[in-house]
Amino acid sequence: MKLHNYIALLSSFACLALSTTNAAPEKGSTAETDRSKEWNFIPDPALPNVLILGDSISIGYTLQVRSELEGKANVYRPAAKNGKRPENCSGTINGVKHIDRWLAAAEWDVIHFNWGLHDLKHVKTAGTHDKSNNPNDPTQTTVDVYTENLETIIGKMKETGARLVFATTTPVVEGTLDPLRTPEAPVDFNAAAVELMKANDIRINDLHAFVEPHLAEWQLPRNVHFKPEGSEALARQVIKVITEELDVAKEAKE
Repeated sequence: MKLHNYIALLSSFACLALSTTNAAPEKGSTAETDRSKEWNFIPDPALPNVLILGDSISIGYTLQVRSELEGKANVYRPAAKNGKRPENCSGTINGVKHIDRWLAAAEWDVIHFNWGLHDLKHVKTAGTHDKSNNPNDPTQTTVDVYTENLETIIGKMKETGARLVFATTTPVVEGTLDPLRTPEAPVDFNAAAVELMKANDIRINDLHAFVEPHLAEWQLPRNVHFKPEGSEALARQVIKVITEELDVAKEAKE
């Protein structure tokens, strides 16, 4: 087989098991619509494997995390087979549906994950993606359903033997619409998630607290998404935590 064909085959394999056809991204999520990025990569079988699961916030920092950890770990996230579109892991309903497929892509050393911003958004009918700006309409899931779904997802991830890290859901500023999200919701959903993570001895990467003092400079106005400098700051924090967990995983194997 010619070298360039072999490389193309490996590149496709890197994201093949994680591929999907996903719904259109939410308004403002430029990280999902930028086709200039390449999401496929050639994994090094000698390196540990890291999986990043999350919504468009994690999409915004994944490629920087991969770049900074090059030579230290293979950093995966769900993506289309052609490498031109990352997969948004959406809410926990979607997580429960697809977690087996995502986990089947490799043997994992570290899994860094988050669900929340989709669960807490207002929708016309609970459990759907029908966006609503009406505060009287339900959120996609209640806190109780969110917690139950997370518990199911965690059970699947723990079976991999990977080091698990839960990233708290980043803040929502007042006036965030299309769909409506309220500033109080991340606090409530995070509180439930943190309690669950502590019960399961899972490390917490508190991205909510990390970015909160810098929202004016890092986050887009009336939007849950981040400016480039915000995504870069999030990436640095995620890199720090993943690196520490890789060290723990390595020590456990020695």
